[in-house]
Amino acid sequence: MYAMHKENLVGCQWVESPVGRLSVMASAGGVVSVKRTNTDSLQAEANPAENTSIAVQQAINSHLAQARDELEAYFRRELTRFTVALALRGTDFQHQVWSALQQIGYGKCCSYQDIASSISRPKAVRAVGAANGANPVAIIVPCHRVIGKNGKLTGYAYGVEMKKYLLDLEQGNRQ
Repeated sequence: MYAMHKENLVGCQWVESPVGRLSVMASAGGVVSVKRTNTDSLQAEANPAENTSIAVQQAINSHLAQARDELEAYFRRELTRFTVALALRGTDFQHQVWSALQQIGYGKCCSYQDIASSISRPKAVRAVGAANGANPVAIIVPCHRVIGKNGKLTGYAYGVEMKKYLLDLEQGNRQ
């Protein structure tokens, strides 16, 4: 399915996962969104696009296929680092945070304070939390690996249960 999203043509597909159905959207530049969703919400977003070049359609389909393959391998515990291209929209600060999130190793955790310090903004802990919460590509950019300074699991857009599931999966506590 193709739809217009934020002024760019995107393709949409579902990926079934142990945490529910994921809606993956990609542009010709890369993946723009990964969200836990249901069938109805994806159908409501998608409208056939006309006059789209074959090259653009092929690029979109390539990113969607790679994202699907990598997500499936991640949930089988065969992939520890995503390589699919991303085409994220956000502020410079958000991009700094999202880049820092991608540096957190598989199965590891760090605090919001750690992220703030890693981008040379040690007093921006709350802003880091907001950027973390605005991450449009759940799982691929691993915002679930960020926990409270006290070691407790803190908020996650899809609930602390999903965050715990993902962390347990990465730490070998799930089959």
